[in-house]
Amino acid sequence: MEFKTALFYVFSAIMILAATRVITARNPVHAALFLVLAFFNAAGIWMLLKAEFLAIVLVLVYVGAVMVLFLFVVMMLDINIDRMREGFWGYLPLASGIGALIVLEMAAVLWRGFLTFEQQPAAAGMNIGGTKELGILIYTRYIFGFEVAAVILLVAIIAAVALTLRKRKDTKSFDPADAVRVKRNDRLRIIKMAAIDQPALDAASTAAALAAAEAGAVVATESATAAAKETK
Repeated sequence: MEFKTALFYVFSAIMILAATRVITARNPVHAALFLVLAFFNAAGIWMLLKAEFLAIVLVLVYVGAVMVLFLFVVMMLDINIDRMREGFWGYLPLASGIGALIVLEMAAVLWRGFLTFEQQPAAAGMNIGGTKELGILIYTRYIFGFEVAAVILLVAIIAAVALTLRKRKDTKSFDPADAVRVKRNDRLRIIKMAAIDQPALDAASTAAALAAAEAGAVVATESATAAAKETK
């Protein structure tokens, strides 16, 4: 057995085990991490097939962006794991039957292709799955579909921004047109006020404090007198 064949079987076995753990792990964070492991092994298989660009895109886009987003969402949400797993074993027979049917259909399609498959040597210097070849195909043969996908993504981004953009009461905003039309007299207004006599103000404050103290002393004296009379 060649070394590449052994690596293919190792990557395939690990990817199948990781994919199985994605749907059987009790903790959703562990399931997301197993999905990351499955993506890494799929990237390794792409590398064995000399599709380096697809392998790098799989790691950068799915592992570096999508799965990190999944992990943040899973860890930030308060998910009741026990409630989510209610009825899991009840749906297991139906899910197993559907999975077996899908496997049989894929096997029937692939088996017919393998029967008529004839291996041909790759052309010299041809980089299958490279950036140059994919770019030529995208911008020549599949340019219409590529542009349609770009427009759909742009519309989706605008719709997401429009749906999340709401008017908040705690934010302050102004009309730029009003800011442009404003005049000098609207920005600053000078008001004339009478001068304040600080010594007289201090004397009045002192007199008020003394009056309040005297009033408090009189109230305290009256309360003490009333208490003494009640005691007698």
